[in-house]
Amino acid sequence: MATAFDLDLGISQDATYSIAGKSIKFDSVEDIEPFLKQMDAYATLKKIDFSGNTIGVEASKALAESIEKAKDSLVDVNFADFFTGRLKDEIPRSLEYILPALLKCPYLRVLNLSDNAFGLQTIDPIESFLERVVALEHLILSNNGMGPFAGARIGKALYKLAAAKAKDSKAPQSLKTFYCGRNRLENGSVNYLAIGLKAHKGLESIRLYQNGIRPAGIYKLFDQGLKYNKFLKVVDLQDNTFTTQGSLALAAALESWTELVELNLNDCLLKPKGSLAVVKAFAESGSKPNLTTLKLQYNELDEESLPLLVEVVKSRLPNLKILELNGNKFAEDTDEIDSITAIFEERGFGELDELDELEEPDSDEEDEDESEEEDEQDDGVILEDLEKELKQDKDVEKLVLELEETHM
Repeated sequence: MATAFDLDLGISQDATYSIAGKSIKFDSVEDIEPFLKQMDAYATLKKIDFSGNTIGVEASKALAESIEKAKDSLVDVNFADFFTGRLKDEIPRSLEYILPALLKCPYLRVLNLSDNAFGLQTIDPIESFLERVVALEHLILSNNGMGPFAGARIGKALYKLAAAKAKDSKAPQSLKTFYCGRNRLENGSVNYLAIGLKAHKGLESIRLYQNGIRPAGIYKLFDQGLKYNKFLKVVDLQDNTFTTQGSLALAAALESWTELVELNLNDCLLKPKGSLAVVKAFAESGSKPNLTTLKLQYNELDEESLPLLVEVVKSRLPNLKILELNGNKFAEDTDEIDSITAIFEERGFGELDELDELEEPDSDEEDEDESEEEDEQDDGVILEDLEKELKQDKDVEKLVLELEETHM
């Protein structure tokens, strides 16, 4: 199923062509031609949605030609779940037609390529495209089978994209949205991914859930990347592994995110000390009036954090609507949980998730051993050195010159 992603861009139904979810198999030109005729008939076409279908090489060439016809109006393209059942050599060949056509769209703001089995075999056309698509603001690349090597190349491409945007006065100067969940990015992608994301100063929404990123990688992602993205509203790192090491970097970054609306840390194993550090950061970083969603399930948050969490909900998060605490290490019938429930009831909005999988605290448990997996070493690479290398990269200079010549 294609990943849901909706933006209010003011696009009317009259300016949208959609055949989403019809499971049509487009192999030949003849297969797709009736649909392209419908698409070409639009006087002003702003959005196309072909998600939930499957396309081959010849049909992709025809689709690319229709995209070029609509290039001066196209804003939003959804090609999620669009290559199901295709051979591994078909997909890059299809992209070699479709992506260059999208590059010719000067107003393309949204692109959804989720739920396509790209993997390493498509990284060349995708990387080349991402370096150049200066009009883009919202990029959705979740569940694409990337892996750490491809993820690192995506990070490089994002850095080069920021450099290209900076040289184009007509282009939006930053990505606003980057979703790259369920891609097994792991720690091997983090160096370049942190650099690439840091370069997009106006980033507002980041979702990197279910990527197998470990504590050293999480630390670097926050400490040398996301803490510099001061306009973040949505941060979703669900189902990666923080422990105390990563939690401390998150805690340090929280102060920078004054406009935060949603923070999803479910299944991140913050550990008791890490959970306490995050709660303290909320207490010490001032009010966050925009925060409506805070997800902290399955993190070993214990009773030591609860009194401060009550104060945070009461005085720092006045508009919190969703708080998820299930699967942590405290008893359900604590006074603090009653206090949080009472705060929500008094406000007349907001809810605490159902607490049905809590771990009872063990009074005989030994102190947490902080020498465990969270002390794993990072790769020793200094990101400032990588940034300098990228700045001096002749490919970046060549890219910027090419874009200036084409006046994109």
